[in-house]
Amino acid sequence: MSEAPEPPTPALPDVAGFARRLRSVPSLLTTDRMTALGRMRMNEMGHRSARAACWIVIALAAFAATSVTHWDGAQVVAPPEATAKTWIGRATEIEADLRTARIVRTERTERGVTQPVRAFFEAGGPVTSMTWKALPPCRSRGFYESYKSEIAAYDIDKLLELNMVPPKVERDVDGVTGVAVMWVEPTKSFAALGGVPKPPPARLEKWNRELIRAKMFHNLIGDIDPNLGNWLVDPAWNVILIDQSRALTTTTKLVHQLQRIDQPLWERMRALSEDGLARALSQWLDRDQIRALLDRRTGMQEQIDRLVRAKGQTQVFVR
Repeated sequence: MSEAPEPPTPALPDVAGFARRLRSVPSLLTTDRMTALGRMRMNEMGHRSARAACWIVIALAAFAATSVTHWDGAQVVAPPEATAKTWIGRATEIEADLRTARIVRTERTERGVTQPVRAFFEAGGPVTSMTWKALPPCRSRGFYESYKSEIAAYDIDKLLELNMVPPKVERDVDGVTGVAVMWVEPTKSFAALGGVPKPPPARLEKWNRELIRAKMFHNLIGDIDPNLGNWLVDPAWNVILIDQSRALTTTTKLVHQLQRIDQPLWERMRALSEDGLARALSQWLDRDQIRALLDRRTGMQEQIDRLVRAKGQTQVFVR
């Protein structure tokens, strides 16, 4: 999966398009008031000057009434889009709700080969619904899978301050133990979009960095199932990673060939220790799985060293 290429510089919007946008914005001034203002200006300035003055007032009023569009140098900057990462700053609250919220109904989903259940909660809580999967540690369909790997991946995401994996907790449903995952929306999978989506020019740098960070995380946890259905994007062009049930085995294989490295994330990865990981993850992973994670990190270091020798640090590290 490659980062998006640099697109051509976008053309600035034409005057007619900008005027149509302004006319669609609710004005601070009513039509009657603007008509009166127009008559006053016409008396004082004459017909042509009055018309120009009225349009200036309309434009300024509309611009002040909304933040639909503003100029930043040569770029047109839109308002912030909706983010699906509503768990940031509220993770503890959401984890508690995932464990205890009353389920009012369930439905089957088509996400992934494990066909998890979507469970809906009573209204009023911080989470509207969850995905629930019962995957006891075992080999299934030729792969080792475990709901514990899902939770461990979320805990590692928190250790790395990555914020790409939504909250996950262990939960019993009808006497069966599995993983409860916050249902994130609004999002679409890369698969549903027909491949890796292309961001608008203003989001290209952020988007490429998101892809770099996601691939680094997949390499560290050994996610051997990074299919496009497990990569989500929200309207703010955030990458969200789901379904790590086949990750965190004893494999040392790196699933992505990296070309760029997010330096702050790599520094946090390098700071991980076996003892620290054992304290954080012993409920979900055994020592062999933890040591395999560190072995994959060693493999990543070797890959990075080769890149630096070939390209130089400034071409490899994104700061």
